[in-house]
Amino acid sequence: MKAGAVTDSPLAQLRPMPTDWHRALAVVAHPDDLEYGCSAAVASWIQDGREIAYVLATRGEAGIDTLAPAEAGPLREREQRSSAAAVGVSTVEFLDHRDGTIEYGISLRRDIAAAVRRHRPELLITLNHHATWGSGVWNTPDHVAVGRAALDAAADAGNRWIFPELAEQELRPWNGVRWVAVANSPNPTHAVRADRGLEQAVLSLLQHRTYIEALSDEDPETYARRFLMDSTGEHSARFGGEPAVVFELFSR
Repeated sequence: MKAGAVTDSPLAQLRPMPTDWHRALAVVAHPDDLEYGCSAAVASWIQDGREIAYVLATRGEAGIDTLAPAEAGPLREREQRSSAAAVGVSTVEFLDHRDGTIEYGISLRRDIAAAVRRHRPELLITLNHHATWGSGVWNTPDHVAVGRAALDAAADAGNRWIFPELAEQELRPWNGVRWVAVANSPNPTHAVRADRGLEQAVLSLLQHRTYIEALSDEDPETYARRFLMDSTGEHSARFGGEPAVVFELFSR
């Protein structure tokens, strides 16, 4: 798999994301990862008639300090399904790995490869798998593990000799993943205009109201709008001055 970087210069212009695909699968660690990461792009893609499904490694049960996991998990699942619906995504699946202690390894690769075989996407989306967010802010082990496993599972899903037990579940090999797009990477190479999907993205992030209220004293709608305006504006100078959702794109 090769990265789609234009140059190593921080001022390099971002390329538009490929558009010659129909199905995508987004695989991330937690509820809210996609809403913080790339939901404006998802909304615009669905407006164009593309199909996108979500797969989450956990239910986010360890994400709210004031709620015990047994209470937080079902609540965050409900919020995630509502947030997906806000951008037009109807398929949301959970792999039930433990929040906060996801381990990179065979089990995770197998589960993601199974999801790829099940949904048969051309574009696989995941979250930043690098050790940091690029500004001295350490990434979490869950994000790193799921991102790395998704990159590996794109190839695993197409090899009939890796995880042959999946065939017994009628999950035939799928070698049709053409790209893996890493949202919120500190090394973005490509972008999607955020303006068409921005209002849906704000509404989608707002569905995680319990999480936002535990995270910030700011009014949730003000918080969601400010965060997404800031994040989509961060790289606009590299994308023709347009608000942008950025990705590090790997081609297969």
